[in-house]
Amino acid sequence: MKWNIMGTGEIGADKVMNFFTTHWGTPEMVISSGVFDCSKLDGFAAIDEKEELVGLLTFIITGHDCEIISLDSIREGKGIGTMLVEKAEAAARAHGCSRIHLITTNDNLNALRFYQKRGYTLCRLHKDAVKEARKIKPQIPLAGYDGIPIRDEIELEKGL
Repeated sequence: MKWNIMGTGEIGADKVMNFFTTHWGTPEMVISSGVFDCSKLDGFAAIDEKEELVGLLTFIITGHDCEIISLDSIREGKGIGTMLVEKAEAAARAHGCSRIHLITTNDNLNALRFYQKRGYTLCRLHKDAVKEARKIKPQIPLAGYDGIPIRDEIELEKGL
């Protein structure tokens, strides 16, 4: 199956906002690097043959660093996430970035596996960072995947 990958600006703000609201309840992302409205960030979207949004990645570029803020794939195991990450890496290189990085939570073993298989390495542990994030966004659950308590943030990076 072929996915059409395009910039988030090309698919319309309503579609992006609906995606985040449906899958996260809100477009707001609170992590140790900041508070972000993902619906307003640069990014890439994967669209299927029915024009449905099946994957979305958002990022920010600051100086020579690119930070992936969000990555969602509705159809896991189909290569959508990989294509979106590759597009973000290419965009970061085009902007002169020397590094791309992201933050995930300690319970998200799928993300840790996914990124490490694509050359990302663990670079930083933000101990108890989620406790701080809950002060801003109290709807962050106490437990996540497989009932693992969500406490820490783990940062991964890849040189470009």
